[in-house]
Amino acid sequence: MKFPVGRAKAFLLEESGPTVTEYAIMLALIVLGCVAAIGSIGGKVDTTFTTLDSGVGAATGS
Repeated sequence: MKFPVGRAKAFLLEESGPTVTEYAIMLALIVLGCVAAIGSIGGKVDTTFTTLDSGVGAATGS
């Protein structure tokens, strides 16, 4: 009977479970930040390339 109780105590005292959860939450926040940054920059890059394309087209007479 001591064996299951000892295993249960060891499981409850082990700290690797919460650490994995913390890393998963941190990774999710980093991914969300990257997606937000890429989405924000993407619109500006599209506008820049459109402006350059129309400028180059006007300069070459197309």
